[in-house]
This record gives sequence, structure tokens and C-alpha cells, in this order.
Amino acid sequence: MDRHLRALMVDAGTAYYRIDRYPVGGPFFGPVDLGLHLSGRHNALNLGAGLLAGSILPGSNRLIVTGFSPCWGGFYVSTMGGAGLVFDNLGVNLLSIVGRAGTPSVLFLNREGGEHVEVEIAPVDTRQVWQGEPGGVYAMMQHVLERFGERYSTAPRVLAVGPAAAATDFGAIGSAPISGGKLTPVDTWCGRGGFGSKLLREHNLAAVIFGGTFVDEDFRDRKVADEWFGEKYNKKLKAVDFEATTKYRFDPRFQTGGTLGVNYATLGGRLMFFNYRSIYASEEQRLDVHDRFIVNQYLKQFNEETIQTKQQAMCGEPCAAVCKKLRGEHKKDYEPYQTMGPLAGVFDQRAAERLNRRADAYGFDAISVGGVVSWLMECLAEGRLTPAEVGAKDRPAFSAEGFDVVADSAHNAEIGVAILDAIIERRGILDFRDGARKFARRLARDRGSEVLDPFVYTAFARKGWMVPNQYWTPGVMSPMAIMGKYYMYYGNDFLPPRELGRMNAALMKNELLLDNLGFCRFHRGWAEEMLPEIVESLWGLKDQLLAEVATTASRINSRNAAVFWESERSIDYVYTFLKRKQTVDGVTRPELASWVQQFESNKQEAALAFWYETHKGVMESLREF
Repeated sequence: MDRHLRALMVDAGTAYYRIDRYPVGGPFFGPVDLGLHLSGRHNALNLGAGLLAGSILPGSNRLIVTGFSPCWGGFYVSTMGGAGLVFDNLGVNLLSIVGRAGTPSVLFLNREGGEHVEVEIAPVDTRQVWQGEPGGVYAMMQHVLERFGERYSTAPRVLAVGPAAAATDFGAIGSAPISGGKLTPVDTWCGRGGFGSKLLREHNLAAVIFGGTFVDEDFRDRKVADEWFGEKYNKKLKAVDFEATTKYRFDPRFQTGGTLGVNYATLGGRLMFFNYRSIYASEEQRLDVHDRFIVNQYLKQFNEETIQTKQQAMCGEPCAAVCKKLRGEHKKDYEPYQTMGPLAGVFDQRAAERLNRRADAYGFDAISVGGVVSWLMECLAEGRLTPAEVGAKDRPAFSAEGFDVVADSAHNAEIGVAILDAIIERRGILDFRDGARKFARRLARDRGSEVLDPFVYTAFARKGWMVPNQYWTPGVMSPMAIMGKYYMYYGNDFLPPRELGRMNAALMKNELLLDNLGFCRFHRGWAEEMLPEIVESLWGLKDQLLAEVATTASRINSRNAAVFWESERSIDYVYTFLKRKQTVDGVTRPELASWVQQFESNKQEAALAFWYETHKGVMESLREF
């Protein structure tokens, strides 16, 4: 196996490039720890695949993107499914971009065997391309493929940004596998962290196309892999992976599959809707909404149209999870269809498809923009903002009482689409070039904290912000160095905050292990414990790998500038979770009763204590020495 990591260093301003080599384990193992090093030295944007990319191990072909995030404000890690398989054909482990092109451009990379990588920076008229069909990110991918695709002897991969990258700090990078010379509808996203905005704003690159025919030494020995898994699980690799990915394929216990299907089938009273107003509702009210609007409409449509018809696909690599659930051109994952679904007052698939498709075409981080849209819609519903100020023509239907699940969902989606359009065009008062947190704080200074208080986000440093992962649990609001990913504990059980912080730290290291080796977390059921053993078998570096993961976590955490919750609903998000654990789930732990009592006596003081106790647990667990 290869004993060196190869980093392709490209200056977008001059097209100058070189390949630097780093010994595996000396100390770097992959795109995260090496990306952290290069980001610190050059403020580079880094894209890479893991050591096992191109191997027979399922989930090993994730594309890992790292750098200092424009919206979070600190070092960030974002990932994209399947794209690492094509990236591996370049014969490098990492692409590190510095410099800025003189005009909006496309970065072309091709390696047709041999040692030479062809690098070209070509201008592109972003506005003209984005306005063409099928619009935005999709139009940019199509344009770049038509313009450069014939120069590849095998299918390349295109990464592209949309107008959101120019208009906000939370633009995403989109891509899709190419089959038969055409883009497939299975779009994949490097969404969290705003790296689309970084690619365009800092490097003036609207797209990257890469591919090649370079053949390196990938692990392809299935017999050896089966021996590894047989020793650990008494089963072959394929059987272990098939079991581990049941949720993402089809879970017979719930007669559905994918993150959207299984999560909505099991949420019950933990469902969040109408911009988290649901946390104040009774359990009976939440269960009623879940039954009427989710089980008998939103989830029912998904099951009938996607699951029962088996409209599913892979992200671009062979994989038993077939986690990409589709209806035509619409790919459906839980969190985007949650923030631009029930959270925004949308409980019908047709309405959610329209809203999600517009956000995707613009190239937004779907989770974050859904949280922003939901917040603005509540401000509209409460009369804190006028429709004209957010580019809309009406106010949303934002209560379950008398809600028409089809008509009102369509009405709310229409308003959501208008808000998205206004963000891109900077109409009304909407200007998110410096991010949603800075916009919200400016608005609150002018109109009072009531306009900020319904906005749920985690804050970092001076301007950093992130809409949380869509699980009603304190872990998603934790003071971690990286939030918006699963570098924290998002289980439904109660943990005292100090213990929560320690658990967050442990899970951060687990996730870093997967990301640094380029693995999809959907395979974590076996990958977290097997990958160190595989690295030991192939490189003899298990101990060094685990030590480097701990060191990387410590170095990332050394920049932890998490800020205490700024909005009242962010505090209530945690308090109501604790209260529900006590009154609904019947948890009788003395620690829980104590925290509930503290919140009821002095909410601000209790929230600050809970936040700092969590912070202590993180800090004491991620010390290097």
C-alpha cells in the first residue's frame, strides 16, 4: 500500500501547481489532519479522499472538504458522498487551493495516467450560466460537463456552486454522479460550513471538474477482508455492512427506509415544527400533529412514492445502503426535508419538493437556510416583519389549529420560495452577505430582542453561526469547536451536562476517525472499530492513527470559540427537552430534577451553568497533555 500522502497544491491566481508528499503517519493520515495543517499555514480550501479510497470497503469514497469556514468562523470539516471514487483517479490524496482567480473561473484537473496532472483555470460567466436551465448549481454542473467532459476518457466529477455562494456565507458545493455522459439526479452536497461561499468568494472558483485514469494500489482483496470481519463478527464483510446500513436502505420494523423515512416514523412527540414552537406544545398536541400531518400525509406520501416504488440510488460508489431516496429529480433526506418541511410549516411532499428544489438550485446549505426561512416565517406570522421586508406577498399559516395540510403547506412553501429569491436578490431588508447571525443581531438592535429570540442557532466567535442538526436534544446546541455535524452526542436520553461534554468529545474523535479516512458515517456500525485494525494490517500504524486522531481533536478544540446561547428559544430548546424527559418519559434521575428546578427558578442562570458544565466536559476530555 502507498506509504505517502500526495497533496496537489494549486494557486487559483496563477494556475501554478506542485505535488507535495507526506509520509503516512508522519504525522498525517488523511484529508482532515493534513487539511488542518495546510489551512493553518495557507488558509487553503482542501478537498481530499481517504487512504482507502477505491478499495472494496463500502463507504470508503467520501470526499472530505476542510478549511476555515466563512459562516462558522473556525476550522470546519464537510463531506460529500461518492465523489472520492473519481477523485482517486487523479492519483493524489488531497487538492489544496490557495490564491484567487482574476475572474470567476472553473478549475480543470485531469490525469491520463503517468505523473502529469493537467491543470487549467478557465473563465466562466457565472450569472449567465446560473440563469440557464436547469438553473443555478445544476446549470453550472451541466455547463462545465458540456464544456470539458469530452477531454476525459472516463466519467469525471463536477463540483459547482450556485448564487447562494455569492449572496451569503452559507453557500454549499453541489455535485452529482455522471452516467452515460450525463448528470444523474442523485445530487450530493458538501453543505455544512459554507464552503461553496469560500470557493467562490475567496478563490473566485465557481466549479471544479476532475477525473483521470491513474491506477494506484488500492485494497481489493475480498478474501483478506472477509477474514478480518470473520474474526471480529463471525460474518463476511458484505453481511456485516448490510446489517449496519439497514436504516438507510429499508428497515422492516418501520416499513420504510432512509433518514427521512425512519426518523419520521419514530419521532412521535419529539417532532419539531413551526420554527420549534412545538417545544412549547403539549405532548398530546405534538403527537396529534405527528399522526395527522406526518404519518398520514408527509411520511405516507414518501413511503408510497419512493419506498414502495424503490426509487433509490447510490451516491456514486457501490454501496448496499442505497441511501439516496428519490422521486424523480427530487432527492429526499431527513434534515433538508425537516427544516424546509415541518419546521417551515410544510407537511406535504409537493410543497416541500418545490421549496427544497429552489434552495438546492441556489446552492444553499439546506439545513441552515431552512432554519433561517423558518425563523423569518415566524417573524412574519407574529407581525414582527412585513411581507415586503422579506420579499413575500403574504403571511404564513403558522399554527396547527385549522391547518389545511395541502393548501396551507403550498401557501407556506410559496412564501419560503419568495424569501429564498429575496435573499439571493437582496430585496427588502434581507442581506446575508455577512451571515444570518450578524443580520439577526443588527435587526434586534433596531427592533428589539423579540425578533432575535425565535432564531435557533449555535454561535461561534464574533460572527460564526450554525443552524443545529434536527434532533430535539441538548447535544446539538453544545459548545463544541465544530457544530452542525455529528461531532457531538445527539441521542434522546438525558445526560448531565458535564457527562454530555465528555460524550461529545468521545464522539468527535470517532467521527474524526471516519472523516480522516474518507469514510461515510452510515457505515459507522463497523467502521469505527474495524478501521484502526485495517490500518494496522495494511500499514502497521494503528496506535499512531489513534494518537493522531486525539491530537487532531485537541488542535481543533484549541480554537474553540463557542459563544453562549444568544436567543431565548435556543435556551428553551434545552430546557423543554429536560422538562419533557421528566414529565413525558418519566425519567426520575435526581440530576434531571435538579436541572429542571434550576431552569424554573432562574432560566438564564441555569442555562449559563448548563452551557459551561458541558463546556467543561469537552475541555477536560480534549486536552492533549
